[in-house]
Amino acid sequence: MRKSNQTTVKDVALKAKVSPSTVSRVISNNPKISEETRVRVLKIMDEMGYYPNAIARSLASRKTGTVGVILPSRSEDLLLNPFFPEALRGILKGAAAASYDVLLSSSTESKSELEIVKTFIRSSKVDGIILMSSKVNDETQEYLNSIDFPFSLIGSPYDNKDKVNHVDNDNYMAAYEITTYLSMIGRKRIALIAGEDSQMVTMKRIEGYKKALMESNLAFDERLLFTGKFDEETGYTYGVAILNLEPMPDAIIITDDLIAFGATKVFKGAGISIPKDMAIASFNNSILSRYSDIPLTSVEINSFDLGYYSVDLLVKAINDGVKGRKLIIPYDIVKRQSTEGE
Repeated sequence: MRKSNQTTVKDVALKAKVSPSTVSRVISNNPKISEETRVRVLKIMDEMGYYPNAIARSLASRKTGTVGVILPSRSEDLLLNPFFPEALRGILKGAAAASYDVLLSSSTESKSELEIVKTFIRSSKVDGIILMSSKVNDETQEYLNSIDFPFSLIGSPYDNKDKVNHVDNDNYMAAYEITTYLSMIGRKRIALIAGEDSQMVTMKRIEGYKKALMESNLAFDERLLFTGKFDEETGYTYGVAILNLEPMPDAIIITDDLIAFGATKVFKGAGISIPKDMAIASFNNSILSRYSDIPLTSVEINSFDLGYYSVDLLVKAINDGVKGRKLIIPYDIVKRQSTEGE
């Protein structure tokens, strides 16, 4: 692949057998360009390594004053999960402090995260990008690294840690500590309802959970490990599944308050006494944990700070070319009735 600073619009036009003005119209998403031509030209741009916005940025004369924020590809009810509005509040505050506007987008069934990122870059809409989740073998991170485009990540990268600016909690230790706490208050059969198993945050929390079980001399039982989406429906689904286990767990760690909200409803409806029969601990310390019928012990991950400092890291990448900077936001376990009782 040719380097972006060696490739011109004319080179792309020649290979695509179109005029340079047609290439420019493709870049600007001109509706007069046919879908067939657009797809062909974009494919050739990729093959030749032509990234117009990166070139404009290198000239230091065409900054947009805007950063792009990519919400992860999940359900339409994504913003009902308190983590995302709170992290976005931090992003907006950080962007305002740095004199940037924010362009928000989310991948859908018809348009992937990578496609959205490419559109942002090719149409010169943003100076940098914030990704709000991290997956194993993340093609979006790989793409942004390959074209040297400024971005930051809320979460931890699977690889290329020396290239990716990222802000995160120590999810391994948080899960380890909450599992150890449940063991120390006498719980012997501890289940874990985690998030999506392709997410780095889920992987780290599962690792911490397993390590704490081992050090507490508690056997890991794969029937007590559940992975799914970060939504209330996952809580209902796995709550019902747990009711059918024999024997049932006497404690559950749930890696999101929204999931915990759904599961707790199921347990209460079945007459399970919390925490006498089953202790419940969750993550995020959102309004759901504080004001649910049975206040939930929850790990405060400081979502606002995760968002705020993701902007700080991104601005350092845009202005100073900083890469591989890592910032760990402290967490705290807030103990409430769901584990401590009245």
